[in-house]
Amino acid sequence: MDLAQIQPAGNREMEEMDSSTVPILENNFKKTHFPGMVRQKSYIFDGHGNYYNKEWDLIEGNGKQFCWYHVELPKGKQKLSQSAQHLIDVLCPPLKLQDILSLVSNGPFCGHVDGALVFRVNSPGPPSSNLTFRLAARVTENSVITVSLGRVPRLGFSPVGRSLLSEIPSIETPRGERQQGSSIVIREHVLEFLLTMNHSEEADNPVPKSVSNLVVHVIDTHVDHLQDVVTQLEMELDSVELELDQGGFALKKEMLDDRRSTIPKNASQFATAIVNRLNEVPCVIAHGEQVFPRVKEKCSSKDWFASEDINSLEELIGRLRRLKENVGFLANRVTAIQAGLDSWQSEQINRKLYYLSFLSIIFLPLSTITGVFGMNLGGVPWTVQKDPALKDGFRNVMVLCLAMLILVLLCFIFPALYSRLSAWRQRRSLRRNWSYNRRSFLRRSVGIQESGSGGYLKI
Repeated sequence: MDLAQIQPAGNREMEEMDSSTVPILENNFKKTHFPGMVRQKSYIFDGHGNYYNKEWDLIEGNGKQFCWYHVELPKGKQKLSQSAQHLIDVLCPPLKLQDILSLVSNGPFCGHVDGALVFRVNSPGPPSSNLTFRLAARVTENSVITVSLGRVPRLGFSPVGRSLLSEIPSIETPRGERQQGSSIVIREHVLEFLLTMNHSEEADNPVPKSVSNLVVHVIDTHVDHLQDVVTQLEMELDSVELELDQGGFALKKEMLDDRRSTIPKNASQFATAIVNRLNEVPCVIAHGEQVFPRVKEKCSSKDWFASEDINSLEELIGRLRRLKENVGFLANRVTAIQAGLDSWQSEQINRKLYYLSFLSIIFLPLSTITGVFGMNLGGVPWTVQKDPALKDGFRNVMVLCLAMLILVLLCFIFPALYSRLSAWRQRRSLRRNWSYNRRSFLRRSVGIQESGSGGYLKI
């Protein structure tokens, strides 16, 4: 069984078919304390483009032969210490505790540990998240040990001779009839999956002929995995923009309501979820930007690392930088969507306030008249209150209301009056200073001309 078949349970037939086509030397795994918790694959390469399954003994190859041992940690709700225990169970001995810690710890790292080159791009976060990427490698001259969280697409080598991408596709008729010929019907969900891939299938992977080829292949699959996630986010963002263009009031209001919730309800309402995911992707890409240049620098000093593979690492670093720029463009698009929703929401609020203001214009005079003529006072006009002792009550209340109104208006007008008065005083002071400076300048000019003309005034 080869590394390409590291898949969830349910694809047993393909695993048995592929296993029968690969030469197997031995496949006896040692007894572990956590059986079935991790997937482990071991291969030996002959240096001429052939590979074989081998037993899990963590022994390095001889001569041109080199070995690859891969451990796939489960994606689930588990602590980092539990992942370390799983690695200790399958990698010790011969690895030491410092080797285990260097492979399982979070954060970027690249350096030599116990004579081996170790690098990792382990992003922090819950292991069950799709945006938590963890890939670590321990490289020596004749062996490579890699640890990944979950399955990494295209990491393995499929023994199947033909790839789906090399087939001649055809479409399915509405009645379900296939077209004549040897072409393969490609269904819509398969096309959607292939459109999110930025790479070929495992059947197209060239078998590495050296450790340097294998290191480049591991890093290449990690970059492809990041590219797949960014492509998926871009397609989701395209669908959101399309639905916003086609949708109306109900859709925009629903998306605004979903921005206040934590879980999006359907595919047309996850703009905020895309923002949260875009905030996590640059962190993962930044880890690669920190680690892979150091890997290239350290590998360039190795005699067994080919120069063409150094150039391949440089190209992968350039891909990471372009991928980071693409994530920035996606973030700008999401920001534009949110700004459009906020602007639309402001327009809706302003429209409602306009309606309320219109209603206030209608009912405010009516409420004023009702309040005035509903006062329990004497002297209210057009009423039967004729008591001479109370005839001045209404007039006094009106005078008091008028005084209060004038006071309130003065409170509102006072800042404007004060600013106008301050500006007038400032202009007056500047005009006075300017006139004073002008007279002083004229006096000095006249004095200079009198002294230069022998005492005669010359203007």
